Amino acid sequence: MPLVFRTLLFGFVTLLVVVLIIDDIAEVEEETANTGHSKKMNLQKLLPKPHRKAAAHVDPTALTRLSIDVNHHRPSYNHTAKLSSNNWTFNKTLSNLIRKSILRFFDPERDISILKGTLKPGDIIHYVFDRHSTTNISENLYRLLPTVSPMKNQHHRRCAIVGNSGILLNSSCGPEIDSHDFVIRCNLAPVEEYSRDVGRRTNLVTMNPSVVQRAFMDLVSEEWRDRFLQRLQSLSGSVLWIPAFMAKGGEERVEWALRLILLHTVDVRTAFPSLRLLHAVRGYWLTNNVHIKRPTTGLLMYTMATRFCEEIHLYGFWPFALDPQGKPVKYHYYDTLKYEYTSSSSPHTMPLEFRTLSTLHRQGALRLHTGTCDAERRPQRELQSK
Repeated sequence: MPLVFRTLLFGFVTLLVVVLIIDDIAEVEEETANTGHSKKMNLQKLLPKPHRKAAAHVDPTALTRLSIDVNHHRPSYNHTAKLSSNNWTFNKTLSNLIRKSILRFFDPERDISILKGTLKPGDIIHYVFDRHSTTNISENLYRLLPTVSPMKNQHHRRCAIVGNSGILLNSSCGPEIDSHDFVIRCNLAPVEEYSRDVGRRTNLVTMNPSVVQRAFMDLVSEEWRDRFLQRLQSLSGSVLWIPAFMAKGGEERVEWALRLILLHTVDVRTAFPSLRLLHAVRGYWLTNNVHIKRPTTGLLMYTMATRFCEEIHLYGFWPFALDPQGKPVKYHYYDTLKYEYTSSSSPHTMPLEFRTLSTLHRQGALRLHTGTCDAERRPQRELQSK
């Protein structure tokens, strides 16, 4: 009887936690509007406490208090410039602790994609952010569902996650990015004509349905269909991660992409994130008092990459109109959009995310590159020549 009672109690608590997370997602706008005082992020809450006998072997920097003033919307340029200095040291202990903590919320290896067998053609899916709207699993989508996780049993020593900020222009970071064991890119951004700054290598790339509309003109002509097809074909065996069930409005564009992949036998491994992924990622950060509205693609990729990557380097993450020297920065490195972020109009909380990642950089859990890579390598070459 006691065992049955404990089982029922555990089930009830688990259900309550899930309900609270979903309820918090729905009320996030109200939360943000009411945030009138400084909040702190403390990863110490999240990290598991080391066993007393093992305490002497734990890197003390791994348990340092991490705090961020979320009301500070623009970093000090002098302070931010220090992020790219050469005295960064990887904190493996902290990185491992973060990985274990994330696994308490979800398993990226499993949640990176819905698998074939869990759904069938015709099944009805409720959108993650539009719960009252539904879509049907098409025959094409079902055919492209993986049978096993595309990241099953994968582990990489050094990974690069490449955001799309204009901070990458004239950075000369291409060769450095390509030198990583695994490279993740966001939203099918172009690489060929910008390879000197962003590299070419791609192992996993995301594609929001809106990319088809914004970057490929909704495939309205043969020319745009060819451009889109060429971009897909250039991925050559990479994982194409399509968040098809996040919000209503992109289902037709997803279907267009799937038809092209099947018709032309494009060499990509498709993945479609699980329906619980966004809630789980946001729940993880909320536990650490990081009150994000909706995780950006970049933060999603970092959170998931902790499962597969030992040492993570971030490039092109810069949500500000000016660079550390006060010069204008384009919103994307590949277009003419200007940076016009406002917390009320965007579903994301990008400055807060950046400050969170900056704190993790200073703790050695990840490395955030915001400068030119030539400048960062020069001192190392000079040391080697002596």
